[in-house]
Amino acid sequence: MRIKKHENITKVNVAKVIGLLEAEKPITKKEACSILNISYNTTRLGNIIDQHKEDLIRTMKMKAKLRGTPATDGDIKFVVQGYLQGDNVSNIAKRIYRSPAFVKAIIERIGVPMKLPESDHKAIREAMLPDQCMSESFEEGEIVWAIRKNYPAKVIREISPQWQVDHEGYNCQGDITKACNYEEKYGAKMYLLYTIETTDLSDTFFPHLRYAGKYTLQLAYDIGSLRHLEKYGVDIYNI
Repeated sequence: MRIKKHENITKVNVAKVIGLLEAEKPITKKEACSILNISYNTTRLGNIIDQHKEDLIRTMKMKAKLRGTPATDGDIKFVVQGYLQGDNVSNIAKRIYRSPAFVKAIIERIGVPMKLPESDHKAIREAMLPDQCMSESFEEGEIVWAIRKNYPAKVIREISPQWQVDHEGYNCQGDITKACNYEEKYGAKMYLLYTIETTDLSDTFFPHLRYAGKYTLQLAYDIGSLRHLEKYGVDIYNI
């Protein structure tokens, strides 16, 4: 079904219209079309309602069929890939005809870092990486999880003492003893990352970009490896 940009044909709104049409004192079909923000067309209204009811029946049948069955390899791959790309648990659950609890259990069991609400600064500050994500070093170009930024990120480079000496902008003056040795000072290597922040760029000056983000310096213990997810068929370089 082709939906125009201004039309409000969401599942929630269609369910609302059906409820109003089937109420003891029902609304008119013209009012129903107005709520959906579509042109007055009883045939199209009927098709929208029939499609919604068919979808509900299909969903109920699929959920009943899958109830009690374990997650397949395809389920795991779909859940992890979607979650890392920014989709939420509820939406993922609907797409595979499972419950949100089922999806969340997969995420926790195989060690996928949890995406926290952006407004919960305290939780982000105190968040811990799953054991499967722990690593002391990372490679340039590797896709990781920047836990303090609450986003996946791309590793740009390690900020090693030698790198500081070789590049302007660091006050080493060619003397490696003046460079900051992060491993000695903090017990972990320092990396420059670029966060992968999913957003709709189609209406911006940069519609060709896949994602937006920002550069950030992070110590290794605040960076999570995602390499272990590759064994489930997850393409961590296509997040």
